[in-house]
Amino acid sequence: MNNNDLADALAAANGITKADARKYVDGVFSAIAEAAAKGEEVSLNGFGKFKVKDSAAREGRNPATGETITIAASKKLSFAPAKAVKDKLNG
Repeated sequence: MNNNDLADALAAANGITKADARKYVDGVFSAIAEAAAKGEEVSLNGFGKFKVKDSAAREGRNPATGETITIAASKKLSFAPAKAVKDKLNG
C-alpha cells in the first residue's frame, strides 16, 4: 500500500473526495515528520509510537576495498507497534 492507496481507502470509508483524502494523508505524514525533526515522540493510540533514536558514530568497512571507515552519528526514526496492531498481525 502506498500514499495513493491509503488516500483511496480513506476517501471510500468517509465519503470524501480522493483529492481531499490525499491532502489529509500528506498532512498526517508531514506532521509526524515535523514532530520527529524536533525530537518529539509521536504516539498514536491503538497504532503505535514513532520515536527518534540517536545512533552513535562507529567504525565500519568499505565492502569493496575492506578499508576501515568512520560512519557518522545520526538520528533514526523507529516505530513500535501497539499491542492491538501486534495482535492483528499475529491472528
